[in-house]
Amino acid sequence: MVWSPGPLRLATDNPSVIHRCRGGSAANVAEFAAGLVSTRFIGRVGDDPLGASLCGQLTAAGVDVRVQRVGRTGCIVVVVDVDGERTMFPDRGASAELRDVPEEWINGISGLHLTAYTIATADSEKTAVALLSSARARGAVTSVDASSTTTLREYGVDRFRELVRDLRPSILFANADEARLLDLHASDATPETTVVIKDGARPTTVIDARGTTRTPVPPIPEIRDTTGAGDAFAAGYLAAVLGGAPSEEAVAGAHRLAAQVLATPGAQTAAPTTREVM
Repeated sequence: MVWSPGPLRLATDNPSVIHRCRGGSAANVAEFAAGLVSTRFIGRVGDDPLGASLCGQLTAAGVDVRVQRVGRTGCIVVVVDVDGERTMFPDRGASAELRDVPEEWINGISGLHLTAYTIATADSEKTAVALLSSARARGAVTSVDASSTTTLREYGVDRFRELVRDLRPSILFANADEARLLDLHASDATPETTVVIKDGARPTTVIDARGTTRTPVPPIPEIRDTTGAGDAFAAGYLAAVLGGAPSEEAVAGAHRLAAQVLATPGAQTAAPTTREVM
């Protein structure tokens, strides 16, 4: 996490504050939700000390960790400007190669959440789609996060929309930019799929079979880093839905959880004890 005090200056030094923390969108959701419901993370990390450390951190947070350990653990450099907006440089490493996940890893679940990052490569897409389809057949709540406009464009916007229609997830999460790219509107909500659109400080839109509702976002006293806020929102929303809450109550819970990460670096609710100034 690179916190920049000003505009990026190319081809020269940029003084910054650098924080190192665990990340990964799906892992973030699992950790944030762990304080509210029992959670499990399914993924792939490197067979290296960093991968072991990341798994240990998730386990310590109360997450049931089921991972493959192969190759090199990935890393993402996230540059955060003074307004809290982030720009990401991902090197996904082993996380992009998830494959051949035992179906028993989803035994006993009541919900399965899939990020669009997981479908960015052919092997992980095949695995993720199979798991989500199986979870849905078992009666679990299923959800998909659109994740990234770049990922959607590279995958194919029409192809992604078709995938969502085929998977029929219970919930589709998108931010405002992703929703515009996907041209999400009322017809995309069905009796099976609820569309949830986040828009920063502007109201959150929920489109379901009953119609469209917009819930204001409570004022936030400090916004320094928006990284992980969407994952915290998804965690809060899903935990509430799995607990039987109606959508309006789920959005309120999602807002409360997302607000807790906006003053800290990365996807965490407490600031780290160390930092590095470069």
